Amino acid sequence: MPKSPDVLILGAGVMGASVAWHLAQRGVRRVTLLDAGTAPGEGSTGRATGGYRGQFSTEINVRLSLASRAKLQRFVEDVGTDPQYRPVGYLFLCDTPEQLAGFRRSRAIQRDCGLFEATELPADDLPAINPHASYDGVIGASWCPSDGTIRPLEILRGYLAGAQRGGATVHWGTRVAGVERAADGRITAVRSTSGERWESPHVVNCTGAWAGSVAAMAGVTLPVVPTRRQIAVALGHGLPDALPMTIWVRDGFHLRVRDGQALLNWPVDTPSDDPFSLHVHQPWIEATWAKARERVPAMAHARLDDTAHWTGLYEMSPDKTVCFGYDPACPNLLLVNGSSGHGVMHSPILGELAAEWLVTGRVSSMDVRALRPTRFAEGDPNPVNDLL
Repeated sequence: MPKSPDVLILGAGVMGASVAWHLAQRGVRRVTLLDAGTAPGEGSTGRATGGYRGQFSTEINVRLSLASRAKLQRFVEDVGTDPQYRPVGYLFLCDTPEQLAGFRRSRAIQRDCGLFEATELPADDLPAINPHASYDGVIGASWCPSDGTIRPLEILRGYLAGAQRGGATVHWGTRVAGVERAADGRITAVRSTSGERWESPHVVNCTGAWAGSVAAMAGVTLPVVPTRRQIAVALGHGLPDALPMTIWVRDGFHLRVRDGQALLNWPVDTPSDDPFSLHVHQPWIEATWAKARERVPAMAHARLDDTAHWTGLYEMSPDKTVCFGYDPACPNLLLVNGSSGHGVMHSPILGELAAEWLVTGRVSSMDVRALRPTRFAEGDPNPVNDLL
């Protein structure tokens, strides 16, 4: 016999778990989540470093960040776990007047949305914010003290446990094989690779880097692709966990500290025949380590932990902004995909908005038109600022 939940969520990472928890808060108990992993956190959520920022260049992303921050600040009370939101700040280091001007334009958008803490700092002020970096070539920075760090797995744990207490069921080790559709394009059933079958009037795509292929099963063209991002881990550096997230705008290299580990990231593509491969590219490790030692003097005494480096997958959309909503090709498949590295930080509000749409048939609490999945086919993507 087919299983028949009220809502079927594909993917039980932080986004799917948030949707399920928010549905439970609205009284929707018959929710089923399907996940290809064998346990929580085996997908992209467990490989995220856990950054939070409001410093974005588009209104919709700033509003998503501010709404999520408010929910993170209430997380212990509302959900019961500590997301460990720590406002250590984000410091974007600029080498050129053009870079500084770009951040000024972004701060005007941020202020219009209610983010007033972000500010520009001259080079002389930067050692007081981060005394451990070298500022050769840096002429100024964009600084926001309310940006910071979070714990992806704690957010996932809280949402997943709360959803299950509210009646949700999770099926681990369950990979979607295909869907059955009605004449109007609606999904009538979802099949797994093991032959199981679920029927539901509402299906939600929260499959992260795999979202494009899952959407294609339902006849939806979703331009979300996996992008490999690597982390190099250093020990013995002496840097504090409260170190601001520090980003060199010239090439995107950045670092933060978590549990005594310096997490080093240089966001460039590395060669792989398989876009879903999680192998660590050694030449990237060496190049990133060279940048770290050049820009952070404390790294001269540090060492790489070659057992700890890892690779994760971003789910990238063409404009680096989430696709949220329905495509006419499949009217009952809600898409929550393509957060482009911002999924964990925006999962609290996106889960709330998804639950609102599923229960009421619309979203009235926030203007989400800029997130509609059809914007690319319409030739109306969000503006892309490579700095933010």
